[in-house]
Amino acid sequence: MIQVLEERQFPVDELIPVASERSVGKTVVFRGKPYTVVSADEAIARRPSLAIFSAGAAASRELAPRFAAAGCRVVDNSSCWRMDPDKKLVVPEINADVLTADDWIIANPNCSTIQMLLPLAPLHQAFTIRRIVVSTYQSITGTGQKAVVQMAAEREGKAWGEYPAVYPYPIDRNILPHIDSFLENGYTKEEMKMVNETHKILRDDRIGVSATTVRVPVRGGHSESVNLEFEKPFDLADVRRILENTPGVVVQDDPAHNLYPMPIYAEGRDEVFVGRLRRDFSVPSGLNLWCVSDNLRKGAATNAVQIAEILLQKGLL
Repeated sequence: MIQVLEERQFPVDELIPVASERSVGKTVVFRGKPYTVVSADEAIARRPSLAIFSAGAAASRELAPRFAAAGCRVVDNSSCWRMDPDKKLVVPEINADVLTADDWIIANPNCSTIQMLLPLAPLHQAFTIRRIVVSTYQSITGTGQKAVVQMAAEREGKAWGEYPAVYPYPIDRNILPHIDSFLENGYTKEEMKMVNETHKILRDDRIGVSATTVRVPVRGGHSESVNLEFEKPFDLADVRRILENTPGVVVQDDPAHNLYPMPIYAEGRDEVFVGRLRRDFSVPSGLNLWCVSDNLRKGAATNAVQIAEILLQKGLL
């Protein structure tokens, strides 16, 4: 997030790094200048205008209302507030219009939801999506640093049990159809996030959504296979034209020259890359597509900073 704030030249008069007590006193470098990490209490006392949270749902549940009560707008990257009916869930290119002066805590959606909906939102507007079937291929950085350490240990040849593991099985040379915890309905929390967040962001509960989320041994960048069924007929050329004119979307779709999105090229980028556009002939108005995005950037940090930019544009900061 700090890197994205720098890259996008977000106007910052003063940076206040906040962390748990064990990290207080450490330094964070922003625009070449060191800043000392402080406690949440001290940060609130300094009455900042904006707080960007990425400390997990428990910290967000406790601290976001306290920052908001002190007159600070909060953009929260955790799952804590996403499905709260009183909190907005925002992908700026899709639904920035929902933000108002009454919004003090704004939720950043799940990474896999953001990258799927960025290309799907304009297609829904044009052809009305009836049903979405999505399978994700999500990188280990979505889990965090411990997953990076685990895969590195496995690639060094260490045996299972000789290193700290965040997954229940090895991840290198393996695929886990298991992201987050399983629910009573047989789906995982990650899968149900994609269902529920899609309805909230697109403001349409009628869309059928079925998701299977999978962890793959890729360091950075999520990939998704998306099958759509529209209510209206469509022309493939119109789909391509719409996607090519959608802010934040890059179409990479030239099978004759092996051009299609891949995480190896998406890592470090802010766009959602879309390709493998083809009609699904098994239904009257079906479409298949493949999309890839850097889960730490558009899937998290970049989207959060873009929300802050919208708040600034609206005069809410």
